[in-house]
Amino acid sequence: MQSELFAPSHAEVTGAGIQKQGGKMIKVAVNGEVMARAGSMVAYQGELHFQALGAGGIGRAIQQRLTGEGVPLMKVSGRGDLFVASGAADVHTIDLDGTDGLTINGANVLAFDSSLRYDIRMVQGAAGFASNAGLFNCVFTGRGRIAITTHGTPVVLNVDQPTYADPQAAVAWSSSLQTGIKRNDSFGLGRLMGRSTGEGMTLSFSGRGFVIVQPSELPPGGFLGGTGGGQEAGQSGGVLGGLFG
Repeated sequence: MQSELFAPSHAEVTGAGIQKQGGKMIKVAVNGEVMARAGSMVAYQGELHFQALGAGGIGRAIQQRLTGEGVPLMKVSGRGDLFVASGAADVHTIDLDGTDGLTINGANVLAFDSSLRYDIRMVQGAAGFASNAGLFNCVFTGRGRIAITTHGTPVVLNVDQPTYADPQAAVAWSSSLQTGIKRNDSFGLGRLMGRSTGEGMTLSFSGRGFVIVQPSELPPGGFLGGTGGGQEAGQSGGVLGGLFG
């Protein structure tokens, strides 16, 4: 049998842990456990077990403050190969070496090593906004690899001067950066910027570090405080409802 599909470019990648399989899929060589976005599995081989993460009191408190929708997190354990993707979005991998944390919009998290620690934090100054879209984010620390998604080719901005981004276009940034909220309500500027929140506001960044921005303000779904939207999100319930029970 002959086909261009059998070309080396379509073959499985090799290597341990989390690897890019082309530009829109991740292959994870699981030997133990890995965390992944629930519903992101497109195929797997071997003996793998899937478990939705369970209940926790803090989850209910956070859930009351979120208005977005998304999918929960799952733990995949065993030995085998796991293939994950999210709506044919572009995928990228980032290695954390323990020197600085990485803050990520939950809608853009695809999979990560279980060795990484994560927490949910609200952007400083975001309390009181009617919409929390993009204002709760995941902070990852420690050593390990994480796979993220972007809609379109992202740009990595070097923050060496005051920097601003739409909350849903901002994919990830150095946790060492100081973040805040800038209202864009003068001269009707809010109608031209930050349209994803409907409140005329942008995220502000200062300090030294980087911000990854995607050319889209509408990421589909999310978890761990990611923003809502998209068909997948609507089918999966609340952002943290499935994650914490």
